[in-house]
Amino acid sequence: MKVIRIIPVTGMPIIKEGDDLGLLICEAAARQGTPIEDGDIIVVTHVVVSRAEGSVVNLNEISPSKFAETIAERFGKDPALVEVILRESNSIVRMGDGHIITETKHGFICANAGVDKSNVPGDRNVALLPRDPDLSARRIRHRIKEITGKDVAIIISDTHGRPLREGEINVAIGVAGIKPIRDRRGDKDLFGYTLRVKRTAVADELSSAAELVIGQADEGIPVAIIRGYKYEPSEDATARELIMPREKNLFA
Repeated sequence: MKVIRIIPVTGMPIIKEGDDLGLLICEAAARQGTPIEDGDIIVVTHVVVSRAEGSVVNLNEISPSKFAETIAERFGKDPALVEVILRESNSIVRMGDGHIITETKHGFICANAGVDKSNVPGDRNVALLPRDPDLSARRIRHRIKEITGKDVAIIISDTHGRPLREGEINVAIGVAGIKPIRDRRGDKDLFGYTLRVKRTAVADELSSAAELVIGQADEGIPVAIIRGYKYEPSEDATARELIMPREKNLFA
């Protein structure tokens, strides 16, 4: 029987700009008695990546545009926050009921362009999405290999909503060392039927599995190790593979 473990990495310090995230993950995992192993999948929340990379903005330093002020007044939001959201967006997808849904510069469709206030020190500080989440994942993966000699996969996750579904789940916005989609097309099912459309977003599923132990409130657990899942390795995979082309969007 295949056993898959999801291990919270506890004892991580409050991450600040310039911190060596790969080293801190290795040290915390070793301290708790679960040192990094070959084949581990390490899921890291984007907020700590953004903090380590300095992708944090103080809203007191933002001068909102007239457009941002108009939107803020209409939806009861902070004009400086709206300005940051607009700067991080390629386009506005929907606005309504106090929500601003945008397409980020990465191509993700999400609320507030992924700008996040939770788990960011400072009353007026917000974290942006990492500039290049795949590159961030590759750097962490390389650093862990450098320190431990172990070959791992890295997933950088963020919390997203879903069309026509209540609640949020974690999804992958950056990957390294792992193919984010498992293509089962051409396989046979239990009764011999040839699968024709089966493509599983394993990076998203692993991100959501990790969220079961990652603490977004007062737990302070920004990293999880998934051990025992046999994934398809890849040296050139990117989370952009998970972005649906516009022409396939059935919810527009």
